[in-house]
Amino acid sequence: MIKMIIDYKYHIASLVAVFLALGIGILIGSTMLSNDAVIEYQKQVTDRLENQLQSMRETNESIQARASALEVDSGIHKQFEKEILPVLVAGRLENKHFALMELNNFGFPPEITRIINDAGGQVTSVTSVNNFYDQSNTLNNVYTVMGWEETDPEKQIRNLAAEVAAGINDGDKEAFFETLIEHDILKKSGNYGIPVDGLIIVGGGYGDNKRNMQFDLDTIDYFNDLNIPVLCVEETDVNFSYVKEYQRKHVSTIDNIDTAPGQLAMVLALSGQPGNYGVKSTAQMLLPDVSGNINN
Repeated sequence: MIKMIIDYKYHIASLVAVFLALGIGILIGSTMLSNDAVIEYQKQVTDRLENQLQSMRETNESIQARASALEVDSGIHKQFEKEILPVLVAGRLENKHFALMELNNFGFPPEITRIINDAGGQVTSVTSVNNFYDQSNTLNNVYTVMGWEETDPEKQIRNLAAEVAAGINDGDKEAFFETLIEHDILKKSGNYGIPVDGLIIVGGGYGDNKRNMQFDLDTIDYFNDLNIPVLCVEETDVNFSYVKEYQRKHVSTIDNIDTAPGQLAMVLALSGQPGNYGVKSTAQMLLPDVSGNINN
């Protein structure tokens, strides 16, 4: 609608140009026609242009009124979602603990942890891994500090993912984590080593290029081997979606975690309704079946 309003502005500008052209035409034509004929022609053209301008003004006002009404409706819907969502998820993740791993280099919506808390669960640790794939010297330095001998970059990443996953799950990799923090490979917060009921991976990408997915997939393999459910989520407007790659590992996915439906789907998936949810072509449906869950 905003685009339509802008288009009308350009249209008005073009009409002004027509008026100017009309004036020039009248000046030239006045040497060829009688004054009465020129005046009558000018009046007809001017009347038509004024009618068009009036019609455009009325249309523009209608569009602006509609846009304002939609903005009000959107605000009401958001407020409704904010108030009803805690009611829908209450108690569904009671006493459950989850680890969160952020792999998109842009953070994650705070609503993820908030809605899990509303559902009675808790995110016990948050691990943010930076994009280090083009930093072979960094990986080599980490391996040197840790006393590891592997030099193949692909195997280094695989080993790195396994060690990070083990640290999240077991909590006994403090020196290793400190080394990674010093080399700007990751940041961490929370309590590690608390048995978790699931891992939430925040993926997607906002950069100019797709990133290497090896670390993500190796991490998923580690938790799958322990039969710990993995849920991969991303925001609606990411430049690059990695949902399809995650689905090849047979894990649950949500592609609109920045929305109320996405957050409800997350809670239901974590509570025992796995699937691929969201609004993109890789989703099977918007939400899990909620008909039998409302009163649970």
